[in-house]
Amino acid sequence: MISTGQLVFAICFFIAFVIIVAISYRKDKKLHKKYYKGNVWVLVGFIVFFLLLLLAKLLLKK
Repeated sequence: MISTGQLVFAICFFIAFVIIVAISYRKDKKLHKKYYKGNVWVLVGFIVFFLLLLLAKLLLKK
């Protein structure tokens, strides 16, 4: 089981982690726009590929 102290630590760690990631992202926002143009299409491609795999699995299962 998880003790109260571990739960408090996990919550504090998660909050601190999210804050640090948000601050880091804000600092690098200009660089991301400059160097990572068009990466949305890579993400869309991965999602489409994953959905096609799921569709193939469902169709071949029947």
